[in-house]
Amino acid sequence: MDDETAEIELLEQNLHKTRQISQRMTAILSSFDTRIAKLEKSITPLYNSTQVLTRRAKSAYPSGFVEVELTTVVDIDSALMKIDEVASNQEGIAAEEALILRGPQRGQLDQYVDVLERLNASIAFKSLDRDLRDTARLVETGAKKLSQLYTTIVAEGSSGSPPNGPDFILSPFPASLRPELLSVVTFLRTLPLPPTHPSHPAAQSIQATLKEAQRGYADMRGTWARKCLETYGRRAVDRAETLEGVVAGRELGVWVKNLLDVAEYEYGLLTELAPLSSQSVLASTYATLLTPLGNLFTTTMQSFSSLIKRSIHKYTFLALAAYASLSIMQARWDDLMCKRSGRRENELKDGLHTIRAACLRSFPEFIADIRAAALGKTGELSTSLADCTVTTVEYVERLPEVKDAVAAALMTLGDGNWKMGEGVQVGKASKATDIDERTILEHYMFDVINTVISSLVTLSRTNKRPQFGSVFLLNNIAHLRTRLLIEPQTDIPSLLAKPAQDLLNSNFRTAKAGYFDSNFSPLMQTLQEDKDKSKSATKEKFTRFFDLLEEVSERHKIAKVLQDDQSGREQMAEEVVKLVVPSLQRFIQRNTGKEFSKNPQKYIKMNADEVEKLIRSFYAGGDGKPILPAPRSQNDLLLQAGWSR
Repeated sequence: MDDETAEIELLEQNLHKTRQISQRMTAILSSFDTRIAKLEKSITPLYNSTQVLTRRAKSAYPSGFVEVELTTVVDIDSALMKIDEVASNQEGIAAEEALILRGPQRGQLDQYVDVLERLNASIAFKSLDRDLRDTARLVETGAKKLSQLYTTIVAEGSSGSPPNGPDFILSPFPASLRPELLSVVTFLRTLPLPPTHPSHPAAQSIQATLKEAQRGYADMRGTWARKCLETYGRRAVDRAETLEGVVAGRELGVWVKNLLDVAEYEYGLLTELAPLSSQSVLASTYATLLTPLGNLFTTTMQSFSSLIKRSIHKYTFLALAAYASLSIMQARWDDLMCKRSGRRENELKDGLHTIRAACLRSFPEFIADIRAAALGKTGELSTSLADCTVTTVEYVERLPEVKDAVAAALMTLGDGNWKMGEGVQVGKASKATDIDERTILEHYMFDVINTVISSLVTLSRTNKRPQFGSVFLLNNIAHLRTRLLIEPQTDIPSLLAKPAQDLLNSNFRTAKAGYFDSNFSPLMQTLQEDKDKSKSATKEKFTRFFDLLEEVSERHKIAKVLQDDQSGREQMAEEVVKLVVPSLQRFIQRNTGKEFSKNPQKYIKMNADEVEKLIRSFYAGGDGKPILPAPRSQNDLLLQAGWSR
């Protein structure tokens, strides 16, 4: 339908031109006829009055009359030649107009450009016998037709299906279209514009045409760039719910880097392919091109923010990793997305502000969650690892990966402001000169460890059976100490200052002493000497010892000590054996010679070796294998045989 409309328009314009040419030819011929009539009217009297003289002159000068006739014929021939020249020029003008109105043909751009250049030159030098306004109108039409071709080629290069592989690949402008487009752009940049050709009649309209074409370029390239990126942005949002937080946050950073790569490529392409190459127009066009990219970034960041706000505890490291990944791109964003385009919008700055707010919330909320773990729980308590212990270890193990982001956020929050609910006033941060990032990070780590230990101690005391509470506390403190200090999986010791390390070590010693005291002190008390050395008292001591030993054995079948720490269990078995067995051996040695009973086996249910084997079974691993005894010294062997040095 558009082609038919164009053909009709072309025919109407040609008909109008033919009518104008006919009118001009009629006017020329009428003028010529009038001049001939005037000439004849002027010559006739002279001819009549000079007939006699002409005859005499002819007889005297035979060639004179011939000369007059030849002169007349020459005037007529010149007039006819002028008519032919005018007609020929009109035919050339009609052909040029038809070419301009038809528009440039793909592969035949040079012919079209030559005509426009010739028309522009005629306007500059006023060298054609045609109306100046008509010539300017033709140049304007030619500029519009070329702009349409420019838009068509850009549309071809900005359509189709973008690459959709697992990894983002930059999609450049098609190499097959680039040379043709460059040829069009090269000529469009030579067209007359008001700054360079202020007197050209079509300069204003040509400038408006090129601005519109350039705005169309920006719209198409911006839409294409968004189309190439939005699939990967959506994928990053979807994967954030399943991936580990640090990985998901870094994946968002990779996506934003790809967006900036696309923006930088499009800026270079724009400077090469823009018809209007002045800096102000380029900046405006680039700003239009960036609008879809800025909107895509904002939409994607809103999805991430909504996910993080849904559960700040679950997505803390997503927020921290995203903040770390995006912060390092701020300078590049400012240059590519703001400075070059003149845009006031800074979507990355706004997105970072939102994520930083989530990061700042996460620190006091994490400590509050640990503190809340000790509230409202009473009665029986499992001796396995508490949720707050596991959560704290996982949290601290991942902190080194986002250490810089954590330190920067803590500096913004202020030293100690994460201890909300403990009388700390938020906003009373220390001055930047009073504390550095490393120190504030160490302070935060100390408070995290101190809080979890306090919660574990509180939980252990709420158990109705202190013996189980001591095992619970020992297991949890030992796990913290092993994973954070003794055998860290990441660079955790760099975050722990000496006070934090001392806190872990001292609480481990206290927890182990509490475990010995609640489980084995009653055993040891039965073996101590007292004033009553009667046979009945000795029988009571042996009976009490083995009864308590059986209770301890039953208890350790339920309460596993250091279940995931083989070396810790081996060390614990050795310490318990050294605590109990030598005392038992000495007690047996003191009383076997007194004949406190006719049947000692009734009271001495196990010898020292059997007791040692039983104790070591308390600390058997998950495979059920007992802890083997360490090599005995000579003194230990003598004691076992009932001798002493």
